[in-house]
Amino acid sequence: MLIIDAHLDLSMNALEWNRDLKRTATEIRAREKKLTDKPDRGKGTVSLPELRKGKIGLVVATQIARFVAEDSTLPGWHSPEQAWAQTQGQLAWYKAMETQGEMVQITNAEELEKHIQLWNNDAIRDEKKPVGFILSLEGADSLVNLSYLEKAWQNGLRALGPAHYGPGRYSPGTGMEGPLTHAGVDLLKKMEELNIILDVTHLTDEAFTQAVDIFKGHIWASHHNCRILVPHQRQLTDEQIKILIERNAVIGGGLDTWMLMPGWIRGKHDPQKENITLNTLIDHYDHICQIAGNSNHIAIGSDLDGMFGLEQSPCDIDTIADLQQLKGLLAKRGYAQTDIENIFHGNWLRFLRSTWK
Repeated sequence: MLIIDAHLDLSMNALEWNRDLKRTATEIRAREKKLTDKPDRGKGTVSLPELRKGKIGLVVATQIARFVAEDSTLPGWHSPEQAWAQTQGQLAWYKAMETQGEMVQITNAEELEKHIQLWNNDAIRDEKKPVGFILSLEGADSLVNLSYLEKAWQNGLRALGPAHYGPGRYSPGTGMEGPLTHAGVDLLKKMEELNIILDVTHLTDEAFTQAVDIFKGHIWASHHNCRILVPHQRQLTDEQIKILIERNAVIGGGLDTWMLMPGWIRGKHDPQKENITLNTLIDHYDHICQIAGNSNHIAIGSDLDGMFGLEQSPCDIDTIADLQQLKGLLAKRGYAQTDIENIFHGNWLRFLRSTWK
């Protein structure tokens, strides 16, 4: 069954992790066997062949580059202009993948329907099909000013999350408190004008409340889980989930184990020992479905290889292709075929068709 994954940091992995994503996960791991610069070396789960193997034919693929002040302990760039340049390098990688026939950018309804028809055409083998990508910006720091948002839109940017981790030029993010900045308020108004999807992922509680009040356009939460199950500001409260449901939003379930287990400590806990599996994600789906009364607001936003690998992924996953296991697991949990189709691709498709009609 076709899968749409609403959050993958592909260009970050290609440029900052120096991974040739045209190769299989096994080949990428082998090349990293002697590298120790990052904790997830040799443990990657995502590549273009793995996406095709798992029939993940369409993804929301990010650009990401943080600006950091002099007193920051976070990794990032020392000026917005440098951050912008990094995102343009990431865009160049996506364009190179298009030139090679590995990927194809999707920016409007016509392109979307054409691509879905291709991936539903069983006469063409999946390994011959390009992976479609919708361009998203995770954290808005790299937008030097609002004129850069217009440049980004012209380059195909169709979704944007104003915040990431820590302080931000447009909004504080995960681990922080406080409202949108004045620039962040202006950003939302310009996004609405350009029909760019607002991704509320990583917003503080105060910024979330502000954003959904100010922004009248289309909203999603690309990779988010439930705070009632894993208490942390990074997760959605029940009240936030209700607001998103009222706005016809879709919430993509994330697979980073620290979002699936309360108190997860990176480098200490092990997914196998803690028995964190794809079923753990379904617990979060169940909770959202109970609030909504249906399966129309849950989907996949895996975030796999988002600065972590096998050491911080559900233990029943070897590569992203294993997301197909969700079909059987959801059925065992009582989800009907229509529900499973909603989660795999139907909800994201409905959302995009509504946004781009």
